[in-house]
Amino acid sequence: MLLSHKDHRQFKQRYYEFLDYYRAPKGPVFLYICGESSCNGIPNSYLSVMAKKFGAALVSPEHRYYGKSSPFESLTTENLRFLSSKQALFDLAAFRQYYQETLNAKYNRSGADSSWFVFGGSYAGALSAWFRLKFPHLTCGSLASSGVVLSVYNFTDFDKQIGESAGPECKAALQETTRLVDGQLQSGHNSVKQLFGASMLENDGDFLFLLADAAAIAFQYGNPDTVCSPLVEAKKNGTDLVETFARYVKEYYIGTFGASVASYDQQYLKNTTPTPAESAYRLWWYQVCSEVAYFQVAPTNDSVRSAKIDTRYHLDLCRNVFGEGVYPDVFMTNLYYGGTRIAGSKIIFANGSQDPWRHASKQKSSKELPSYLIECSNCGHCTDLSGCPQAPSHIEGDSSKCSSPEAVNKVRKQIIDHIDLWLSECQDQGRDNEPLLDSRWSVATY
Repeated sequence: MLLSHKDHRQFKQRYYEFLDYYRAPKGPVFLYICGESSCNGIPNSYLSVMAKKFGAALVSPEHRYYGKSSPFESLTTENLRFLSSKQALFDLAAFRQYYQETLNAKYNRSGADSSWFVFGGSYAGALSAWFRLKFPHLTCGSLASSGVVLSVYNFTDFDKQIGESAGPECKAALQETTRLVDGQLQSGHNSVKQLFGASMLENDGDFLFLLADAAAIAFQYGNPDTVCSPLVEAKKNGTDLVETFARYVKEYYIGTFGASVASYDQQYLKNTTPTPAESAYRLWWYQVCSEVAYFQVAPTNDSVRSAKIDTRYHLDLCRNVFGEGVYPDVFMTNLYYGGTRIAGSKIIFANGSQDPWRHASKQKSSKELPSYLIECSNCGHCTDLSGCPQAPSHIEGDSSKCSSPEAVNKVRKQIIDHIDLWLSECQDQGRDNEPLLDSRWSVATY
């Protein structure tokens, strides 16, 4: 894998393939982009239903630096300079050519080029859209599921959406909890951190960010009742709100969901030799601090999260963890990709109505760039692929537990119609018989 135009060092990139549904040799290839975490296989989500329907080969490469695909043992700021969305897109292009050649060799077809379609969710959803934008000749189209294509410096809409998704009663209970925790911290009661099993977080901002994330996750991943039911109940009964919320954080966010308290600790994030399983936290913060921001700050009025989670908190974290000079130039990122004014074609955007991330996605639909909003009370991040709730995900992205399965199924049908049309347009252009671009990718690259 080429690291830059001057740097010819190589590293191994892990990938997975699933060929059970592949109608060889002329079926399409579905490329599922693994995002900002270790890639542990291809999810059995709605993607597998679509692969079966179209007779597609499924292949999924791991993002550079994450999991087992890291060029470096040590993740110093200096060594992280090759970690960016731009580099990831070149990796995908190189991988696409490499994999096409392995398929051709396997089925003894020289120079054939399959019809490719690219999929991704969240940050990988943005990569899916950007791949089609930057390499339109390498894919017939893209699905950007909850694709966050807009880099945002002050992402206040994130918190506003949490309030909307929560509804008046639950929002009021969350806001009161935040006020109470803020008050306890202000009067020097650090025992409140102990209550949440988070006494290791010496920085108050880190602790408050953990709490804000814990609340957001319930709406983001289609589990609103896990946080709202106990809080609304406690408010009615006059039970201690902070204790009730702490129970939710420990049992659901840390217990069931598997969040790590340590990952909120800036001291922990400074570690340049984390295990591959834990490296994702530092790596993603680097991408946030150097390129996309998405700073989830408190709006000036009516905020659900603590007002202490502001731009200063995020910038201080970036400086503390990565040193001076690492700064998210969102203007340049949006200039390069277009933000929500992305001018590609044949990219589908799909978002869940309760998902706070949808405000960084493209929500306006057009003929070339259809965008769909799946509306229901537990439709969150990547509902189109994952079903409801979105975490833990259900086999084949089962939509039956969505508060409106029809809303999900309707958008899924529209997605399939676009894929069907765009794959057939690719075949009409003789995509299947064209010789590959002159290929210089050696097998040793992967």
